[in-house]
Amino acid sequence: MKVPFVDLRAAHAELREELDAAIARVIDSGWFLLGEQLEAFEREFASYCGAAHCVGVHSGLDAIELLLRGHGIGEGDEVVVPAHTFVATWLGVTRAGATPVPAAVDPGTYNMYPAAAEAAIGERTRALMPVHLYGRPADMVTLREVADRHGVLLLEDAAQAHGATLQGRRAGGLGDGAAFSFYPAKNLGALADAGAVTTDDAGLAERIRMLRNYGSRTRYVHEMAGTNSRLDELQAAVLRAKLAKLDEWNARRARLAERYLSEIGGVVLPEPDDGHVWHLFVVRHPERDRLQAALGERGIGTLIHYPVPPHRSGAYAGMTPSREQVEGAEQIAEQVLSLPMGPHVSDEQADAVIEAVRGAH
Repeated sequence: MKVPFVDLRAAHAELREELDAAIARVIDSGWFLLGEQLEAFEREFASYCGAAHCVGVHSGLDAIELLLRGHGIGEGDEVVVPAHTFVATWLGVTRAGATPVPAAVDPGTYNMYPAAAEAAIGERTRALMPVHLYGRPADMVTLREVADRHGVLLLEDAAQAHGATLQGRRAGGLGDGAAFSFYPAKNLGALADAGAVTTDDAGLAERIRMLRNYGSRTRYVHEMAGTNSRLDELQAAVLRAKLAKLDEWNARRARLAERYLSEIGGVVLPEPDDGHVWHLFVVRHPERDRLQAALGERGIGTLIHYPVPPHRSGAYAGMTPSREQVEGAEQIAEQVLSLPMGPHVSDEQADAVIEAVRGAH
């Protein structure tokens, strides 16, 4: 049996009637930007996350940049980020004009060590920005203590954590603001690039609304140097339809993860957590490339998240972090492999994945 790494058509088939109706409403309205669908989605997603405000933007990368700029973070400032993450976490900091400073991650959870984050804080540090990587919440309780002790902000990169919870609170409501991506393959995905910022700070929300719209809140009156980063009405309508299914789909992901955790052997498995929403199911193996090839021969689709640590990418070629700052990141990059994970992986497909991994050693 062939098992694709991700099958977005299945999700859209399940919601086809709702999606068709949502798109038709937008087309029939004749209004495509900054309209009723965006306002409704922002209210609904803010409520879902337990935040007071949500501001829809064009992408997850824009969400990070505008979250930082909204807080006044820019040139001369530093933001502590995980050494192992998608490069967008770092690029958002760079685009805001600040400098990303890496901190080591826990190879069990893949999230930033609070102690490493604290060690990376310097005189120019303005914020810590942990990532809830692969859908597992970072240790925001300890990181909050660290941030408060040093008088810096605690911001969430929640791009992979829609619906993730920590002590009964959802990602997006755990810090001084959060950045989300709604890339199509996310737990809550649009039909194109899309993103949002959530926050309890009304002033921050208003600044980001201006920044996303050319620095303007009144047409042709530009109070700051903004950009064009608006979540459009079509994507907002689609996201509203999918938000109603998010908890159910996350529960399906959790059931699949339980099977993998109990039945897969021969690889290093991720550490489970009650609040994990399993955006990705990432294993490690010392001969990752051989394992990936063997699974491919058996029809199992896989991907590598992520093969190049940000500090090794060309974008940060001039960076010279200490060994302690990036400890483990390169080994993780050499060993991680993501197995098929999603709410539409069938029992038969899960059987095929489990059998293939077992037989690949």
